Amino acid sequence: MWRKGMICVLAGLLLWASTGYAVELTSEQQAAKEKGVALYNQYRVSNSYLRIAAEVGDAEAQFFLGEELRQLNHFMTPEAQQWLEAAANQGYVYAMIRLVRSGANLCAVAGNCPQGSKTPGEWWQQAHDLALPLAEQGNPEAMFQMYKITGDTGWLVKAAEAGHAYSQYLYASFINDGLGSYWWPGSRQQAVEKWYQASAEGGYPPGMQRYAGILSRRDDPEGQRYWLRKAAEKGYASSVFNYAWTYIERYQEQNNEEDLIKAYGLISLLLELDGGGSPNKSFAQRRLNELAEQTHITPEQIAQAQVFASEWKASHPPLSFFPEILHPFDN
Repeated sequence: MWRKGMICVLAGLLLWASTGYAVELTSEQQAAKEKGVALYNQYRVSNSYLRIAAEVGDAEAQFFLGEELRQLNHFMTPEAQQWLEAAANQGYVYAMIRLVRSGANLCAVAGNCPQGSKTPGEWWQQAHDLALPLAEQGNPEAMFQMYKITGDTGWLVKAAEAGHAYSQYLYASFINDGLGSYWWPGSRQQAVEKWYQASAEGGYPPGMQRYAGILSRRDDPEGQRYWLRKAAEKGYASSVFNYAWTYIERYQEQNNEEDLIKAYGLISLLLELDGGGSPNKSFAQRRLNELAEQTHITPEQIAQAQVFASEWKASHPPLSFFPEILHPFDN
C-alpha cells in the first residue's frame, strides 16, 4: 500500500513537471517562451525564442523546441532528440511518446543519437508507468496520454467522458468516420453532434467551429455566430476568418458601415500568418482585395478597420492553428 501510494505521488509530481512550470522563469524568459509557443502554433519558426526558456530547463519549451527542429529537418536530428530527452527526463509524457514514435528515424538508423539515449521501448515503459496511475485515478489528461501511448481507443473514450475537450473533438471525428456501432437512423450523427458540442463547451476552439457548422446546418445562424465568435476570441485563425464572414453577410443584408469595418479588420489580422498554415497571409490579402473591390471601402474605413484590428490583437490571445500536440500520422 505504501509503495503504491508513493508511485501515485511520484506520478503526480512528474505530471506537474510536464506542464512546463517545474522551472521558475523570469518575466523575460516567460515572455520569450510564450512568444515561441505562439509562433510554433502559427507554424512559424520559433526556436530562437524557445531556446531562452529551454536552456534554463523549462520542459514545455524543450519539447516544442525539439519538435520544431525535428519538423524543420523532416527527421529526428541529434539536437532535436537532445531537447526531447531533456523534456522527457523531467517527466514530460508527450516528449516520451514522441521519442517512442521516432525510434526508427534517421538518428537511430545512422547510430548518431546522443549518448545515453534510452531505447523507444524504455521510453514507452516510462510514459506508461507515469500516466497509468493518474489515468486510473480519473485524470482526463493522463487518460488521453494513455490513448496516445497504447493506441487503445477505450482510453480516448474515457478521456472524453471525463471532460477532456480535445478528446471529445477527436472522438466525435472518429465516430463520424465510422467508429462504433449505431443502429438507429440518425443515431451516429446525434453522437457526433453530442461530442462536438461537449468539446465546444469544454473550450476547444476547433470543436467550437465544428459545432458552429452543425448549428448552421440546423438553420441556427445565431448559434453559429455565437460559437464562431467564441472560437475567434480564443485566437483560432480559421474561426477569425469565418467570424469575419458573418459580418460581411450582415453588411450585405443591412449595409451597416460598422460591420464592413469589423470584417475588414478581422481579416487583416491574418496577414501575420506567413508560415505553413491556412488561412495564411496570401489568402487574407486576396480576400481583402476582393472585399475592397466589392464594397468600395474607403481609406477612412480601412483606417478604422486597422484600429479595430489593433484593439482586437491587444485584448485577445495570439492567432493559432491549434495544432495537435502529437498528430496521429506524424512520426
